[in-house]
Order: sequence, then structure tokens, then C-alpha cells
Amino acid sequence: MKLGAVIITMGTRPDELRALLESVARQDGDRIEVVVVGNGAEVRGLPEGVRTVTLPENLGIPGGRNVGTEAFGPSGSDVDALLFLDDDGLLPNPDTAQLVREAFEADPELGIVSFRIADPETGLTQRRHVPRLRASDPMRSSRVTTFLGGANAVRTKVIAEVGGLPDEFFYAHEETDLAWRALDAGWAIDYRADMVLFHPTLPPSRHAVYHRMVARNRVWVARRNLPAPLVPVYLGVWMLLTLVRRPSLPALKAWFAGFREGLRTPCGPRRPMKWRTVWRLTRLGRPPVI
Repeated sequence: MKLGAVIITMGTRPDELRALLESVARQDGDRIEVVVVGNGAEVRGLPEGVRTVTLPENLGIPGGRNVGTEAFGPSGSDVDALLFLDDDGLLPNPDTAQLVREAFEADPELGIVSFRIADPETGLTQRRHVPRLRASDPMRSSRVTTFLGGANAVRTKVIAEVGGLPDEFFYAHEETDLAWRALDAGWAIDYRADMVLFHPTLPPSRHAVYHRMVARNRVWVARRNLPAPLVPVYLGVWMLLTLVRRPSLPALKAWFAGFREGLRTPCGPRRPMKWRTVWRLTRLGRPPVI
């Protein structure tokens, strides 16, 4: 299989980006062509052979990754699969790309592979980085219902069939939106503990817009993808879980502001999943109300 890699950056982590590019270049097997997208930033000083795309403004994570995808032809069609990697990540093992090739070649229904994210100093994987409810054992690989945005590989046939990431989301839950569309089209998603991306352990709430975007996009995911009877159930469960977690008052205010925004603003095209997809998600351990 021919692989490409898409990395988006805002130009704030040049040392980490160079280290990541070196780790991609060290991968076993055929050379991986890399596209680095400067998301509202000009990218300089990259190794020879790395292509760059400079965007005049920050399009957000999904928008930037979609631009990187199209740099490989319509829906990434110049390659068989794309690696999407965070610019402060690192592939510590040289066989990760080969494992990706073997996984896709062995399973024609496999559409997306989610890597295990590990802290480079401790080697530990946070529960939130295991994309399933039963996350106590991050070393167990399994079929899953979503994937990790900055540590994954996507077969480009999936993108051609169901479309790319939702540009309008900007940040948060864009992976779940794509995952649900892929599952609804019959593709499978695997979490693979043996495919590792090193990434420093950082709380997602470090982003100033975190709570608003998480709430708004959660509503959008439901409105875009769920059968109508499940939309209020899904949103009610997430509201209850948010209150149980007892966020700070400013965080809660931002969350409810995002929730209202998600209800009142356009969310893009609505394509509710089939009921058999609801059952499939349930059998995989994550019914689409949790």
C-alpha cells in the first residue's frame, strides 16, 4: 500500500515538528510522502522532499487536515491511506507504517486505524486516549466506534465514499462525526495498541475554546448523524455526565453557551445513520447515546 502523511501546524513547535518528520522518514518500507499544512502560518526550514501548503488563516483542525488530504489528489486518491499526525507527536517505532499497511491489506473492510498515544517520558496511555468505554487496559487492541484525531491512519477510499472531516467543527468531535459516517457505510475501525505515537500528556482544557467547542460540536454530531428519536437521549446523557463531573462555574457557563449554539446554528448536512448502524455501535460496546 502507498501511504501519505498529513501534519497540520501553526508554526509554534518547530523542534517537535522536525523530530516528527524524522520519525516518519525512518519508517520501514517504501517512502511516505508528507504534506505539512501551515494553518494560518508559514512553514519554513523543513527537510527536503516535504511538501508544504500555507493557509492564510487558521481553518481549524478538520479544515487543515482536509486541505492536506486534497494535496494528495481528490479525497487523497494518489495514495491508499493517509496518516494524520499531531505536530508535537513522534513515531518511536520504525515499523508503525508497515503495521498499518499489513492491517489494511489483511482486512478489506478496515477503514480507519487509531494508534495508541503514550507519554514519551512515562510510556503511560491516558484513559481518554483509548477510544472505547472499557478503557482500563490500553494494551488491548479491539474494534472501536471512533478514533484519535492526531494519531491515526485512514484508507482514502473511506474519504472518497463518505467525505472528509467536517470543516465547520473547527476543533473537537470531528473524528466521531467521520467515524459514524464510515461505520454507517460498512467500514470498520480498529484501535491498535502496537501502533504507538508518543505525545506529551496535556489536558485538553488547555485550549481556551475547549468547553464551548466540545458542547457545540457534541450537539452538531447528534443533529447530523443520529436518528431523530436518539438525538434528545444522546444530548441528555451528555448533559448529565457533564454536571456529574462538576466543572468549574466558568467552564460550565462556556459549556452551556456552546450547547445553545449547537442547537441554534447550522451544523451542515443531516444524514441520519441506519438503525442497523445503531445496533452495530451497541454491539461494539458504545451505543450512540453514550
